[in-house]
Amino acid sequence: MARELRLNAFAMNCVGHQSQGLWRHPRDQSPNYKHTSHWVELAKLLERGRFDGLFLADVVGVYDVYGGSPDTALREAVQVPTNDPLLIIPPMAEATQHLAFAATVNLSHEPPLPFARRMSTLDHMTDGRIGWNIVTGYLDSGAKGAGAGKQVTHDIRYDIAEEFMAIQYGFWEGSWEDDARRCDRAAGVFTDPAKVHRIVHDGEYFHVDGVHLCEPSPQRTPVLYQAGSSSKGTAFAARHAECVFVGGNSQNKMAADVAKLRALAAEAGRDRSELLVFALVTVITAATDAEAEARFADYKQYASSSGALALMGGWTGIDFSKPELINATAATSNAIEGAAAAFTAGGSSAHQDVESIGRAVALGGGGPVLVGGPQRIADQLEAWAEMADLDGFNLAYAVMPETFVDVVEHLVPELQRRGLLKKDYAPGTYREKLFGRGPRLADHHPAAASRRMWGQQPD
Repeated sequence: MARELRLNAFAMNCVGHQSQGLWRHPRDQSPNYKHTSHWVELAKLLERGRFDGLFLADVVGVYDVYGGSPDTALREAVQVPTNDPLLIIPPMAEATQHLAFAATVNLSHEPPLPFARRMSTLDHMTDGRIGWNIVTGYLDSGAKGAGAGKQVTHDIRYDIAEEFMAIQYGFWEGSWEDDARRCDRAAGVFTDPAKVHRIVHDGEYFHVDGVHLCEPSPQRTPVLYQAGSSSKGTAFAARHAECVFVGGNSQNKMAADVAKLRALAAEAGRDRSELLVFALVTVITAATDAEAEARFADYKQYASSSGALALMGGWTGIDFSKPELINATAATSNAIEGAAAAFTAGGSSAHQDVESIGRAVALGGGGPVLVGGPQRIADQLEAWAEMADLDGFNLAYAVMPETFVDVVEHLVPELQRRGLLKKDYAPGTYREKLFGRGPRLADHHPAAASRRMWGQQPD
């Protein structure tokens, strides 16, 4: 029996996301990102197409490695300007019933208590349809703009993240007992103080003493995403993530990466059913193969190599305006370790000259770009899922919202015909829809320790 795939739309509250230069296409509507209606209409479209969620990327900082300046990024709208991803979720949730929202938030710039409150608030306001993509940041410009002075080294960022997660689990899972809320009008008691507990953490990076400001939300802890590709990042994902976002153009390498991730999760005492893996892919489809190929040829006319190289500069810390750096033996920045390694001498990338990198990354952000009618694309997605042991895909767009309209109109019916995509949503929260069990984190998850402190049991 075919494995049912999960689908996320991959977008960002900005103009140019993964495909640089495509905002110039006459049918692209991404410059409307500032308007609520832009996002509400997208959400309704995705729900009609039975997408599981809208995965909202985010970055704090500007891509200023290329040429030593942010000029290219600013000129070509390379993920700047960019607005806050969390603030567009409530109107989209109000316009839908089932679509979930996974938002990227950089924990390096977040105080623990205010962040816990924001996510609990969103979980309440969406009736439990919120997820968090955990990132630690990679741009020096972001760290400087946030007042940190400089970017913390890669491995230390993950050490900080471990402490941050322990605090969040305390707030979300341990601070309020399930029956702390009484709302007893006659007795004049809204909350039973004996059932609300202080969270005390005295660590190397955080010193916290307080109670969570929110009563328990439907999921308590949002669905947890993570996308680390380094050794530290993969180990972190294996311990904490419920959904992992992977990238790359090689099925064999992706299969090896996924196998390593699942093995590490098993070593951490977690079951395979507790971890879903999503791969990045850009789908260009239409009614027929020929029409899809014509769309692709049209889109390529607008792709910007310079914008792509500015994006890659931020991801890798390599200034691609200086071609000689492509042959460096190691990246010297604190950017995305896995991305940097791929584009240094002996790395996994097949593109090790600047011109080739620009062309490869300009459309699709360096991930697979699948072009064809619904049958061809369904064949390819099924093959990727089987070969790399994937549970689903994050679908990036080339032209907004045309790419998603084409997927919903052409690809979705074919996936449903093959039993690869649901025809209707399951009831319940985001976690219940994804995993087919209760709204709470599994008992194997490290967050469960926080709930056991007060004798609370998982669903």
